[in-house]
Amino acid sequence: MKALNQILERARRDPRRIVLCEGEDERILSAAAKAAEQGIAQILLVGSRAGITAAAKRCGVDLAAVEVIDPADSPLTDDLARALLALREKKGMTPEQAATAIREPLCFANMLVREGHADGTVAGAVNTTADVVRSAIQLLGLAPGSKLVSSFFLMMLCKPFHSLKGGMIFSDCGLVIDPGAGELAQIAMAAADSAQALLDEAPRVAMLSFSTSGSARHGSVEKVVQAAREVKAARPELAIDEDVQLDAAIVAEIAERKLPDSKVKGNANVLIFPDLEAGNIGYKLAERIGGAEAIGPLLQGLAKPANDLSRGCSVDDIFHVIAVTTVQAQSLSAAGEA
Repeated sequence: MKALNQILERARRDPRRIVLCEGEDERILSAAAKAAEQGIAQILLVGSRAGITAAAKRCGVDLAAVEVIDPADSPLTDDLARALLALREKKGMTPEQAATAIREPLCFANMLVREGHADGTVAGAVNTTADVVRSAIQLLGLAPGSKLVSSFFLMMLCKPFHSLKGGMIFSDCGLVIDPGAGELAQIAMAAADSAQALLDEAPRVAMLSFSTSGSARHGSVEKVVQAAREVKAARPELAIDEDVQLDAAIVAEIAERKLPDSKVKGNANVLIFPDLEAGNIGYKLAERIGGAEAIGPLLQGLAKPANDLSRGCSVDDIFHVIAVTTVQAQSLSAAGEA
């Protein structure tokens, strides 16, 4: 079964409550209806009821399977405003500001998740990445042990011509521009957790560089090596290679020749790029030339699932991110029960 189909099937087996807050956008409406109808999530659509209803009518979308919540008349609004005030009062928020802010759909959606009324959020078709990430950090907070929010792409290699098959995690390709060694270590550990949650297999992490096992000397190589060693110290059980070139990360024969002591052995499913420039170029090469399907950018390091969308996203993009968010919520719940 294709890796993406596996994620969709896992979502259908245990659908979670996923909030969308840009309900007057035709793509959001279509993806929300599709996700609800196909059973990959219980969809909560936050926004102006009149605006959402009118938009759905214009584009012929049936929202019978979707729950629409309007902050203007929801019985949850006052409680969520009080919770928001308690959270942000030390930052200078007043009761009046909390009452106004909670009526903004993005804020309301994240507070629904924070207060346990929903399991994850998806936004970014209309809101900017900066607004989506800022709201998620402020209202959902960081996961225990996390010091950084970063992003990843879930890359699907499922076509007949792909020599590698299945899913891979590419990180960070969309958020942290020039991470230091400590930040790069945080990205690597978060990406390993994302692989465990979404690929349902043990993470095998390659810290990408233009050097393999010290074949070149440069400050950027030293950063990658230091980051890898910080990961090893924190997660000694994790299969991770230090500075490694892409070919040695994904081709077993080359890994055996270049890096005989490799823990990953040319079978990486998590690729950690040294900076955003390399990561952004890398995922777009894989997508546009390599024919991989890119899902994301997705967020990691948060206490609860919250994912960003490209403002150029398609209905299928949104649908797939909803499925991923459901599986992330399942994994978080399972970890809490363990």
